[in-house]
This record gives sequence, C-alpha cells and structure tokens, in this order.
Amino acid sequence: MGKLKIKTGDTVRVTAGEHKGREGKVQKVLIDKNKAIVEGVNIVKKHTKPSASNPQGGINEMEAPIHISNLAIVDSKGNATRVGYRMEGDKKVRYSKKSNEVL
Repeated sequence: MGKLKIKTGDTVRVTAGEHKGREGKVQKVLIDKNKAIVEGVNIVKKHTKPSASNPQGGINEMEAPIHISNLAIVDSKGNATRVGYRMEGDKKVRYSKKSNEVL
C-alpha cells in the first residue's frame, strides 16, 4: 500500500458520510485496508453467541473501521487540516498545512 498520514492517538474529524462532523481519537489504524477505528464514531451492534468466554451472549456495541479518506486531522486550534512533512534539523516532522505548526 502506501504511507498513511493518520496515526494512532491523533484527534480526527469525520469529513464525509453518516457521521460527518464528529470528532474522536484514533484507536487503531488498519494500514492494509486504508481504514481507522475512531473512538465513538461509526458504532455498530454485533450479535454474539454464548460461548465459554462470554456465557451470556447478547448484543455488543463496538466501533467499526472508517475509511481514511473520510477523516481529517484536527490541529491544536481545533481546525481540520491536511498533513505535510518537512525536515526540521535532522528530524522529519508532520505539520498542519493550515496553521503551519508541527503536529
């Protein structure tokens, strides 16, 4: 695939789809599928059969992955922004293209 500009722990805003406008922290990035799991966004109900580890079974709510193209990183000022890379000294850093500050 390629390199993704969103990392685990980033605060992101959903820019398109059913959950547009919601914000949350990235819990996990699925690089091979170009998707991310965002806290509190795209919640689905999963029906589980009773098993040894879960004798009760029932309906669990969990976050489903959302495509990276529908997410934008939120900078410290609270603006959704695109991400760029630049060298500062001998370190490569991510920066906000809107405010030009290091993320």
